[in-house]
Amino acid sequence: APWTYLRPFVFTNAFLLLFFLIFCAYYKYDTKFPTFSFCEERGTEESQIEPHQTQMEPDTILLIWTWPFGHKHDLSCRVFNITRCLLTDNRTLYHQAHGVLFHHRDINRNLDGFPNEPRPCFQKWVWWNMESPAHSSQIPALNHLFNLTCNYRSDSNIPVPYGYLVPVMSQDEVSKVPAKDKLVCWIVSNWKEHYERVQYYNKLKNYIKIMTYGSPFGHHLTDQDYTTIISSCKFYLSFENSVYKDYITEKLYNPMRLGSIPVVLGPPRENYEDHIPGDAFIHVNDFASPKELAERLIYLDRNPDEYMNYFNWRNRFKVVNSWFGHEHACRTCSYLQRNRGYHVFHNLNKWYWG
Repeated sequence: APWTYLRPFVFTNAFLLLFFLIFCAYYKYDTKFPTFSFCEERGTEESQIEPHQTQMEPDTILLIWTWPFGHKHDLSCRVFNITRCLLTDNRTLYHQAHGVLFHHRDINRNLDGFPNEPRPCFQKWVWWNMESPAHSSQIPALNHLFNLTCNYRSDSNIPVPYGYLVPVMSQDEVSKVPAKDKLVCWIVSNWKEHYERVQYYNKLKNYIKIMTYGSPFGHHLTDQDYTTIISSCKFYLSFENSVYKDYITEKLYNPMRLGSIPVVLGPPRENYEDHIPGDAFIHVNDFASPKELAERLIYLDRNPDEYMNYFNWRNRFKVVNSWFGHEHACRTCSYLQRNRGYHVFHNLNKWYWG
């Protein structure tokens, strides 16, 4: 009687218990990278590194969708002391990648060539660009498409400037200022009469001798020529091709590294001082006219002690140039390692082009 009613319940639960024991005995995790089994409605993610992973195994995949301007770079991040990142251009890993890196200048206006498959809910798309807004085509379709930005601007999610200063270490060689045989130099390739830097140069040259190099002047330089010329100049015209916040390029950092005083034309002095000491450069905005700037340069040429004061920063810092493409990918992967949560960037065009 009671057994008649209990028998189906007992056999059913016995079968379920047997099934569970068999499942536990034979099921093994075999996933090398974190898997994301579900995402909440707003797109948050849950990730767990499997216990059998070692500290040296990758835990983050960054897919480089296109090589910047077609130039490949190293896929190891150890030079930046970043580990457990897998950089790859293998698009078959799209569904596993934690992030996909898109270089703006390689994006077609109609988004042709973008992934055809839906974006996994845990994955972040990263827009990166090192050209100024004046030299980057605005693409309306990019709004609400990306999660993160990687850019020279300090307010980018993943800021990577063209260069930066790091403290001098005890093992570093003492940096000496090279001997000079030229007063003012300028190397330029992109020449357009309406550029502010071209207009300023055309006025400045009336008051001081400027040694000019580059294709507009019929002087094509090798990399060694470039280094030799800048090192031999007391002052170098670090004139940017356009003026935007934080757009401070190698035109500043190379002369600093090679032992010439940069005379800058770009964003305001205050913006430069966000990146380098105020006594390491001369800003054109500090003078009422190109004539007054020329007079200051001539004065410093004749007063070597005051001239050398512009190199005092070299006792404390040294210049590091960022590695185009390589550093951007590695810094992006490191950011993804440390920030797994949901993020979206709603209005790229307004932020970058204003």
